[in-house]
Amino acid sequence: MNFRMKTLFVGAAMLMASGAPSVAQNLSLGSTNSTSSHYQIAVAMAQAIEAGMPGSTVTVVETGASVDNVRRLVRGEIDLGLVAGDVFVQARLGLGQFEGNAVEDLVALYPYSDSVLNVSVRADSGITDLAGLDGASFSPGIRGSGAELLITTSLALFGIEPDYVYGTVTDAVEGTRNQQLVGYSKYGAADRLDATLRELMTSVDMRILGFTPEQQALIRANIPGVGFATLPADFVPGNPEVATPSVPIVYATRLSLMDDETAARVAAGIGDHRQILVDVWPQLAGYNFGASMLASDEAGISVHPGARTYWEANH
Repeated sequence: MNFRMKTLFVGAAMLMASGAPSVAQNLSLGSTNSTSSHYQIAVAMAQAIEAGMPGSTVTVVETGASVDNVRRLVRGEIDLGLVAGDVFVQARLGLGQFEGNAVEDLVALYPYSDSVLNVSVRADSGITDLAGLDGASFSPGIRGSGAELLITTSLALFGIEPDYVYGTVTDAVEGTRNQQLVGYSKYGAADRLDATLRELMTSVDMRILGFTPEQQALIRANIPGVGFATLPADFVPGNPEVATPSVPIVYATRLSLMDDETAARVAAGIGDHRQILVDVWPQLAGYNFGASMLASDEAGISVHPGARTYWEANH
């Protein structure tokens, strides 16, 4: 443990007063489907955390993403996991799929992205708005993902009823490619095409559907933790400017699963070894992890006290 971190722990009066080296740990990190670019960055995160916790091992677990990860945290199957901001807020408050089962000790360790919902359809489907999905064969995302929860909840609010077809991301891409599906929804980065959509577009012309002001108002009134971002014209070639849901993405744990010292060391692994992440996602070069984490309170995302100690000193 370096002197800077030792001073931080003692000064916070939260962690081991002795300042002795911490015991190596084995942590399980719940990510998402292995075909996603978010899985690639999860692997880099594991490496960064290991670099900040010498002798420890962080195992990346392929999961169904946000909702699945929260459920795994409840069962104690993983130590930390990817959780979209809207899912985080609903889980902590016991809303939506978590009604009657609030996870009140759910807390964030670090952020890494604001993701937007890409509702993508084949250009030759003739569908130009969300209403066109009514009755169409459409993949809402892998079961247990934040994308699935958000799009199915949103379309239900709008009175739109697609013929939902579930499966993996690969199934959704192949189904769209061979015209069994009109399209699919998936979270992606706000400033670049998701890897799966980019690969699909090598053989299929695609369109991203936008949300009208009225639809945005319905979501804001009924689904906590969701904002909106504007994708510029030609984000997908030939696509007009569209508004689409945007949520912060964090890695979360539970207070009952992770103590303050471990949480601070996990945060320090990400913060002090961020170059490992930048090497995989270059767009993170200018990302302020600390400021984003500390600002998450405004969206209803509570921060682990141990992680907060680190980010307050390093933002």
